[in-house]
Amino acid sequence: MKQVNVAILGCGTVGTGVARLLLENGDIIRDRIGCTLHLKYVADIDTQRDRGLDLAPGVMIPDAAVAIADPEVQIVVETIGGEGIAKQLILDAIAQGKHVVTANKALLAKHGNAIIAAATAKRVDLAYEAAVGGCMPIIKTVRESLVGNRISGMTGILNGTCNYILSKITDEGVDFQTALAEAQAKGYAEADPTLDVEGLDAAHKLAILSALAFGMKINFDDVYIEGISRITPLDIEFAAQFGYRIKLLAIAKYNGASVEARVHPTMIPFDNLLSNVNSTLNAISVRADAVEEILLHGHGAGMMPTASAIVSDLADIARNLASDGAGRIPVMGFQANTIRSIPVKPVDEIVTNYYFRFDAMDRPGVLAAIAGILGKYGISLKFVHQKGRKTNGSVPVVMLTHHAREADVSRALAEISGLDVVAGTPMLIRIEDEDGQD
Repeated sequence: MKQVNVAILGCGTVGTGVARLLLENGDIIRDRIGCTLHLKYVADIDTQRDRGLDLAPGVMIPDAAVAIADPEVQIVVETIGGEGIAKQLILDAIAQGKHVVTANKALLAKHGNAIIAAATAKRVDLAYEAAVGGCMPIIKTVRESLVGNRISGMTGILNGTCNYILSKITDEGVDFQTALAEAQAKGYAEADPTLDVEGLDAAHKLAILSALAFGMKINFDDVYIEGISRITPLDIEFAAQFGYRIKLLAIAKYNGASVEARVHPTMIPFDNLLSNVNSTLNAISVRADAVEEILLHGHGAGMMPTASAIVSDLADIARNLASDGAGRIPVMGFQANTIRSIPVKPVDEIVTNYYFRFDAMDRPGVLAAIAGILGKYGISLKFVHQKGRKTNGSVPVVMLTHHAREADVSRALAEISGLDVVAGTPMLIRIEDEDGQD
């Protein structure tokens, strides 16, 4: 039976998980793909730490370059992360004709176009299922299962840390900092949680998915990004009163001329399936003409879910090697010469519904003043709610709008902020109703 030699670069959490699956489930993998995935090297600068792996002598090495240079190695798995040495090692592996599997979403979001071009030119496979959604097969679904569809949009919960924090605030009424501290204590959030809670991690994934779904170049720089650190239990309470939950959503929409690509806290109705995806789980909904809508749901991170996705990519490449089919499926789902630079719509141009919360002085005429400014910018109101305990002379005023343009909303809120009867910065949360309708 044919043997395919694999080298793993980096043996942290994910690299260890991949090695464990290859060692412990090698028999069932072999029976399914018709060849043996042989772990020839695990390269990591720390070769002494006990990772609970039963590796044969000579497998664990300190120098990744040795693994890449070995002509017997056919597939390189990069699990180092980051944009520095990982990028160089991937490009070196491609240059030497190795197929590459990576879970590095930040690297692909920022440098993916160059890496994809190198892989395409060298006619090697570049696989990245684990970069988006962990064990959810969203890459394979979009790239292969939906090949006959025109995809119009995607909406996803793509960061388990943020989903856990928002779930804690919703279920227990704790504030953001308390929920974040618990996420860190449980290992769901890093000591520096910026990448997660400010929306960058989800934006990396959205940039990759948008390119894959719409046949465009990866464009991370134009993704609108807003994190969850300003969300309060009060906003979650008001959202629930109106029939909504608040989630950090990654949203992509394609109208045939431009793409919306944005990550921000969003209010979605209780009956939206995504509103019931809680704790650290991820989910993504894809809308397309033939299938209408599909939903994938599962663990978006963690040692074994991520390792499972990487082994799936290894199996695909091994099958391609067995049939001399490298490059059979284009890296980004579209033939390289058909991929275009589709513009990403500036956030000021989006049209959606909005939730506003103002801390307003409890005086006559305040509501009329706020509503007058909103009307001046063509923003019509669906609902107005003034309720709650007075704090420092102010009470929360909550408003839901009909469809409005972001640029008009921004100008209106800036003017309202200047009123002497409004304290602090108004809260804005975008609303995604079913099909974007009022």
